[in-house]
Amino acid sequence: MRVDILTLFPDMFRVTLGESMIGRAQENQIIDIQITNIRDYAENKHKQVDDYPYGGGAGMVMQPQPIFRALEAIKALDSRVIYMSPKGKTFDQRMAIELSKEERLVFLCGHYEGIDQRVIDHWVTDEISIGDYVLTGGELPAMVVIDAVARMIPGVLGQKESFMDESFYAGLLEYPQYTRPNEFQGLAVPDVLLSGNHKKIDEWRKEEALKITLKNRPDLFEKYIKEKELDKYEKKVIDRLLNDNTSK
Repeated sequence: MRVDILTLFPDMFRVTLGESMIGRAQENQIIDIQITNIRDYAENKHKQVDDYPYGGGAGMVMQPQPIFRALEAIKALDSRVIYMSPKGKTFDQRMAIELSKEERLVFLCGHYEGIDQRVIDHWVTDEISIGDYVLTGGELPAMVVIDAVARMIPGVLGQKESFMDESFYAGLLEYPQYTRPNEFQGLAVPDVLLSGNHKKIDEWRKEEALKITLKNRPDLFEKYIKEKELDKYEKKVIDRLLNDNTSK
């Protein structure tokens, strides 16, 4: 996948996206990340990219001219152009999986009070938000989306199973994880994980995932039991959890 990032702050990306999993994916030529400084495409002497909004109001708005030129320069017309915006659709795992199937993604990071609407009307295919809050700019949200999308691309993680059991991928929050030593400061690893009985381990993990999801995200729990085809074991566990929850 090729990922283009248009931003006023390119250095924010170079360090973060050059490390860990995404850094290795670039080294292995699985992902090609190109960063474009929007300010380089401003035509005025001082490289100004913003101006006061028509109609008045607080703050400054990014002008269309440098953004249009930057998008034209990277030939983004037939690409999926994503504008990170608090007005956008809320990003989730389903969206990450969908975006991971694209050959190219272009991320446009706004700043100040946002960007001129004509950029959105002409170029943007997706407006995406990472939550119901406002950040200083689109750089951090873009990093979040790129990280979530990248790990879905074949070859980025070592094994397919690395993400298949993670939170949200299967519709539930992830079960607890443990590693060595077996006991630490009087706190022991659950016996079932040391048993070698893979059937029992899978059942324990499923039950713990259901417990955690019911406790922390009852909306996801409700969605899971409505949309998934539950097996006999899941039905038994869910009935017990709901009964226990009702009796409290």
